[in-house]
Amino acid sequence: MELPQLTGAQKTRLRGLGQTLEPSLKIGQAGVTHAVTRELQRLLEAHELVKVRFIGADRDVRATLAATLATEVPCLHAGSVGSTALFYRPPDDPKRAQISL
Repeated sequence: MELPQLTGAQKTRLRGLGQTLEPSLKIGQAGVTHAVTRELQRLLEAHELVKVRFIGADRDVRATLAATLATEVPCLHAGSVGSTALFYRPPDDPKRAQISL
């Protein structure tokens, strides 16, 4: 699946939508495991936009974990604030889209 590039306005819109979300996935000391990537994949298929919380990781580690998740799942990293990050993936079928960009 080829993921589109997000414009600045699209990222801003997704971050605005993400403010109302509770973190659906929490990543601790074990980091990015197969179970974490599988769960993020499932959540993205169901919701398109997912907020992830990184527990006990400093800024550099959080940036690395977010990039790793975006690559392995695959999805788009829409932005990070503090210990949370937003991930977005449009559905394969545009008719099923819940979020319009």
